[in-house]
Amino acid sequence: MFTKVLVAEDYEIANQGIIKILNEKIGIHDIEEAKYCDDAYLKFRKAYNSQEAFQLLITDLSFRQDHKVQTRTSGVELIKDIKKIQPDIKVIVYSQENRPDKINMLFDKLNINGYVCKGQHAIKELMTCVDGVYQGKTMLPAELTNNSKANTMIHLDDLDMILLEQLSQGFTKKEIRAKLKEQKITPNGESAIDKRVSKLFEDFKAKNTTHLVAIVKDLGLL
Repeated sequence: MFTKVLVAEDYEIANQGIIKILNEKIGIHDIEEAKYCDDAYLKFRKAYNSQEAFQLLITDLSFRQDHKVQTRTSGVELIKDIKKIQPDIKVIVYSQENRPDKINMLFDKLNINGYVCKGQHAIKELMTCVDGVYQGKTMLPAELTNNSKANTMIHLDDLDMILLEQLSQGFTKKEIRAKLKEQKITPNGESAIDKRVSKLFEDFKAKNTTHLVAIVKDLGLL
C-alpha cells in the first residue's frame, strides 16, 4: 500500500475525513495536508528534493479564494505542475464536479489514476479507489461508467484541441487554415475545418465563438 500521501483540500472537515480514512481504515500514516494549492506544491517540492517523494496525491479541483494571493488556484494547475516534475506520481481527484466531459478531460489530458465524486458514498468509494490505484488500475467514477452518460460524452482529438486553442486566441477560420498548412497539419482544407468547427459548436451547444471558448475554459480544456 502507499506509504506517503499528500492531501490538498481546502475544507477542514473534508480534509480531516480523508486523513482519518487513510490512517485508520487503510493504514497509511505518513500523510501531509494542505488547504492551498501553492502550499501543497511547496510540500511536494520539499519532499521530492529530499528524495522522500509522495507516492499519491489526493486533491480537490476547486479551492476558495481569500486574502492570500495564490499562483495556483485549482487542482488542475496543481496536478499539471506536480506531474512536470514527477510524472509517475499517482493522482486521485476528490471533488463535487460530476460533469462527465470535465472528468474525462482529467483522465485524457492529465492522466489521473482515479476520481471520486463527493457525496453520500464518497468515503467508501475513496477507500476502493485508493486500493485500486495502488494495484495499478484506472478507477473511473460512475459518471463515466454509466452507459447513458458515457454515450453523450464529447471526445476531442489533437486537431480539435488546436482549433479550440486558436479560436480562443481570436484567430479566424481562414487564419487557422493558413497556420495548419504552414505547420503541415492535416486535414487543413476549408471544408474539413468548417465541419470540425461546426461540430464543436454543436457538441458544446455554443451560440457563438465567445460562448464556445467560455464553455471549454469552464470545463478545464483550455
